[in-house]
Parts: sequence; structure tokens; C-alpha cells
Amino acid sequence: MAQPFDRGSKLGAAGTIDDSAGQFWVSNPWQIVSEGHNLSAFERHASYLNLGDGRFADVSFLTATDADGDGRACVAADLDGDGMQDLIVRQAGGGPLLIYRNHFSRQHWLRVSLRGTQSNAQGIGSRLTARVGTRVMTRELFPANTYYSQQPCEVYFGLGDAEQVKQLTIRWPSGQLQQLENIAADQHLRVTEPEGKLK
Repeated sequence: MAQPFDRGSKLGAAGTIDDSAGQFWVSNPWQIVSEGHNLSAFERHASYLNLGDGRFADVSFLTATDADGDGRACVAADLDGDGMQDLIVRQAGGGPLLIYRNHFSRQHWLRVSLRGTQSNAQGIGSRLTARVGTRVMTRELFPANTYYSQQPCEVYFGLGDAEQVKQLTIRWPSGQLQQLENIAADQHLRVTEPEGKLK
């Protein structure tokens, strides 16, 4: 299936369509559902828990995420403001939207939003590095934009038992390097890009 970058484009059929074999053609693949088609084979969804040692455990059944709908996008966001990211699954069939609330045991966290001054307004493209005890975690701010879904423009760090981030380094798209020290956990930190020369 061709997937054009221009969601408004219309493409002619690549060949003869055999209706008796169940073939169909949609001139724009973004319109498959609105034209009454569904590509789902109803494969069951799956979710895996990172065990932290290079292994993952299948927790699909335990978390009820093993639905058989036509899931096309999965976005993580803190819907209830408790600092724990929940999952939103956008479907093309089997119901339009599934929401999975995070019920794992509470851990410390840090949520970071950026405001660019020399870079773009939301700091998209920034690289954030958090030093937490002996661990170093790196995140890049590129909000996922998928099938009828978009990730919030923010970065989350799961801190486990740590009550603070020893150092947070932000490399902005402008090249500006910003460092913050001893940041308390369990908060939404809003950071504005500094004016001036590069460090």
C-alpha cells in the first residue's frame, strides 16, 4: 500500500481490482475507514513490562490490553494527573478508543515541558539528559504523531525510588546548553530556553 506524505493526495489504482477476491482500492489510504474498509486481521494487542535487565515480560492478559480490535496508534499520557503515564489506543475497528489507566505501584517521576525562545516555541528536537543517582537517562522531545493521534509535547522521566534529579541537561535545537541541578521529584517542571551565547 502506498502511503503518501500529503494526506490530501489521490492516487489511481495500481492495476485491475479483483472484487471477487476481496480486493479494493482507496485513492487515499488515510480515508480507508471513512470509505467503509478495514484492514484488521484482529490480531490481539500485546503489552510488555521492562524488567530492567534486558528482558521483557508479556503482561497483556494481566493488564487487559490483549484486545482484538484494530489498534493503529498507542500514545502515553498522564490523563489523571498522578504522574503515572496511562495508555490511549486509537483503533480503526473494534471501538474507536481504548484507555488503560496505569495501576502499577507508585514511583517517583519528573515531567518536563519546554518553552523555546531562540528555538521553536515548544522546544521540539531538544535532548534532555537526567542524572539520577548512578543512572543517566536521555530523552528526546519528538512528540509521536500517528494515526489520528499525537503525543503530548512533554518529556517524562521515571525516577524509581529517587526523590530528586541530581542534574538535568537540556540541549536545545538552537545549540544552547542548559543545566539545572537538584530538581525535586514528582513535579511538572516548565523550563524556558535561556537567552544569550552557547555555553
